[in-house]
Amino acid sequence: MTLTERFSHYKKLMRLDKPIGILLLLWPTLWAQWLAGNGRPDWLILWIFVMGVVLMRSAGCVINDYADRDIDPYVARTRERPLAAGKVSPKEALLLAAGLSLLAFLLILPLNTLVLKLSFVALFLAASYPFTKRFFAIPQAYLGIAFGFGIPMSYAALWGEIPVEAWVLLAANVFWAVAYDTQYAMVDRADDLKIGIKTSAITFGRFDLAAIAVCYAATLGLLSWVGLQREMGGAFFGGLAVAAAIALYHMKLIRLRDPQQCFRAFLHNTWFGAAVFGGIALEFLLRAF
Repeated sequence: MTLTERFSHYKKLMRLDKPIGILLLLWPTLWAQWLAGNGRPDWLILWIFVMGVVLMRSAGCVINDYADRDIDPYVARTRERPLAAGKVSPKEALLLAAGLSLLAFLLILPLNTLVLKLSFVALFLAASYPFTKRFFAIPQAYLGIAFGFGIPMSYAALWGEIPVEAWVLLAANVFWAVAYDTQYAMVDRADDLKIGIKTSAITFGRFDLAAIAVCYAATLGLLSWVGLQREMGGAFFGGLAVAAAIALYHMKLIRLRDPQQCFRAFLHNTWFGAAVFGGIALEFLLRAF
């Protein structure tokens, strides 16, 4: 195998060819960066967090494929992943994940002690999430905590503490993650039932659509609470209104539970996160004038 081919497999293992995961992790981090920075983020800290999102999402994907290396060959959508197809060894995957995690840790060394402490929690969440599919009925909720942990870390970096607002934002992200990752899980439901792993799509069963709708509503409700506490104006709530319209569109896409449409809705969730961020950023921009 040539060096170019090996790096190509590493790229696929880290899912750099599929940036949706980076975006779904990035949006809540940006929500927190702008809210904690009152619309004026510290650009160095922002750069550190954006790079950290890319590195930790990549490490999480590698760990996920390592954990699922004996499962992925039996799932149609994942059987060609580098580890499942035998193109990358388990040892290589572990070394790659360790290297990515180390780079992410080195990035945050200039930040305060609280951020450094929280980074170990973030690493534990990223490393342990793939294994929750063995015993958690709704592992997507755990994913929401892992994907949203940039929220409390952002407040810790900018404020030196973690206020209630940060935990409310994290809770909003958990509900959002359950909504979009249930759509994702609906794609593999038939295979997952055969294998015996747990997902929210299986746990919710015939109530899956209702559960997704409730999760979207909870996400928007918690974000609205943050907006009211901050005395946000029309731009912020306009962003939430756009996000609500996007959520309704997703419900339309998945109403027949067609796997392709469910996957399409999952991918489209980046626009939900973008709408929320757009409202936050525009609100602070208008306040500056």
